[in-house]
Amino acid sequence: MLYLSTFLFHCFLYVSSLSVTFGAVGDSSWSENPFTPKASLIRYWNKEIRNQIPKTHFLLSKVSPLSAVDSASYSKLAAQNDLASRLPSFCASAKLFCFPDLSPSLEKYPKDVNFAVYANRNFTNYGTDRLAGVDSFKNYSEGDNVIVDSFRRYSRDSTGHDDKFSNYASESNVVDQSFNTYGASTTGGSGDFNNYNREVNNPNLQFTSYSDDSNGRGQKFTRYTENANAGNGQSFSSYGKDGNGVPNDFSSYGKGANVVGSGFSGYGESANGANDTFTSYGFDSNVPQNNFKSYGDGGNSAVESFSSYRDQSNVGDDSFQSYAKNSNGAEVNFNNYGQSFNEGTDKFTGYGQGAQGQSIEFKTYGRNTTFKDYPKKGVTFSTYNNESSAETVQVRTRGIAVNKWVEPGKFFREKMLKRGTVIPMPDIRDKMPERSFLPRTILSKLPFSSSKIGELKRIFHAGDNSSLETIMVDALKECERAPSPGETKRCVGSAEDMIDFATSVLGRNVEVRTTENVNGSKQNIKIGTVRGINGGKVTNSVSCHQSLYPYLLYYCHSVPKVRVYEADILDPHTREKINHGVAICHLDTSSWSAGHGAFLALGSGPGRIEVCHWIFENDMTWTIADS
Repeated sequence: MLYLSTFLFHCFLYVSSLSVTFGAVGDSSWSENPFTPKASLIRYWNKEIRNQIPKTHFLLSKVSPLSAVDSASYSKLAAQNDLASRLPSFCASAKLFCFPDLSPSLEKYPKDVNFAVYANRNFTNYGTDRLAGVDSFKNYSEGDNVIVDSFRRYSRDSTGHDDKFSNYASESNVVDQSFNTYGASTTGGSGDFNNYNREVNNPNLQFTSYSDDSNGRGQKFTRYTENANAGNGQSFSSYGKDGNGVPNDFSSYGKGANVVGSGFSGYGESANGANDTFTSYGFDSNVPQNNFKSYGDGGNSAVESFSSYRDQSNVGDDSFQSYAKNSNGAEVNFNNYGQSFNEGTDKFTGYGQGAQGQSIEFKTYGRNTTFKDYPKKGVTFSTYNNESSAETVQVRTRGIAVNKWVEPGKFFREKMLKRGTVIPMPDIRDKMPERSFLPRTILSKLPFSSSKIGELKRIFHAGDNSSLETIMVDALKECERAPSPGETKRCVGSAEDMIDFATSVLGRNVEVRTTENVNGSKQNIKIGTVRGINGGKVTNSVSCHQSLYPYLLYYCHSVPKVRVYEADILDPHTREKINHGVAICHLDTSSWSAGHGAFLALGSGPGRIEVCHWIFENDMTWTIADS
């Protein structure tokens, strides 16, 4: 039996070394090992799709680059539930999106240090027991794709020691930073975060036991996560707990950010003389979400100031739970709070409850605010914005403010798709990390369910409350949500699964299209020749949009009543062709939310207009093939 197994294995290796010529991909023939994921997809395509349209290089380029031997090896590891043991090599070979595993840092830095052009480092016991001096992190982790930094027990028990983080992780994609027991039990000194995580995509920053038991140590956050996009944002847990005279200044924090949240839990708890200032916090942002829980609980003589907080933002939600509860002599001022141009929601629960001698003032704050279980003494409300909903709608549907969070050209009307029309094109570039599909032989052996998140975290080495955990949870949640009215949906992690879904909706005579390149992004373009797919008639399509996940994952869905177009895109000045775009027009918008960006940009409301958009880079749409 042993000889037979050895013989079969050598036969497999021999056959794996052969090259087989397949039919046309585009107009050229090509050779491929018959056991590679790409060869497998070609065979599957020929079996499931019944037409002679050349196979698109666009889809084939997303197939796993694994060799036949590696594909079989990793498939076996997945079947044995042991893929996690080879994750780094698997991620590199399969071209996946994985976070680096940080090894503990044993480096010693007894003197002041200036860090520049560093990335993905673990700073443990750094700056402990330091006396005075300055450590500077400048241009640290800047412009990288995946940033994972850990600062543990940083500057602990130091005296008069300053830390400066300038241009830290700016313009990066998917940032995960952890500050654990940072500056704990320190005396004096300061931490300065300036231009920190600016223009970052998916920031996840955790400050745990930050400045606990410290005495007179100030922290300053200036232009922190400015113009950042999505992500959990920041988490401050037990920040400044049991501190004495700790001033914290948040200025231009989260300004201009898109859907970024902050969580303050146990912040300033049992502290003495805490002084926190939030200026222009969440200013001019889109749907900011901030949660203050047990903030200043049991504190003594704290002074908290919120000025221009969430001012000029779009919607947004803030929750203050047990804020300044059981405190003594707390002074809290909310000035120009929540003046968002589209209504947000603010909830104050147990606010100042059980406190003594507190002074809480709300001056010029927005509508849609709920105050529950707060003391009737020591709380002042001034200039409450209680305009009617009708007035709000009338005011906020005039002028440029309506369009401020919708990129020009992201949505347009069907009549704009005419030869000679000049319109703005949005930024259609793919901003996600480059990844590949998994072979079906591996994908079928991996869990894909919210109920299996623990197993997924183990496989992909995702820590608790890490960016990667959040990314996976968010993707799973979107894939598992119920479809919208009339929508048919499925998330796919292999090209074969995508073909199965497209053919199940459209039949086997299908064709896939995408916009040719990204030329014309963020500038005016001129529409050239336009062709309606399926004769320009109302048709069915399956559109597939990327989701952020360790491997290439697409959210594919079909919605009723659409028209699909191809259009030459011209330079408006030279009239030369620079791109060939694919656009889809949704004729039935009746189930869309009234707050959908399309209606903010175009006016009107659900069911009253059609809405068109381009197919962005690396997204695609399937239709019945034109004869």
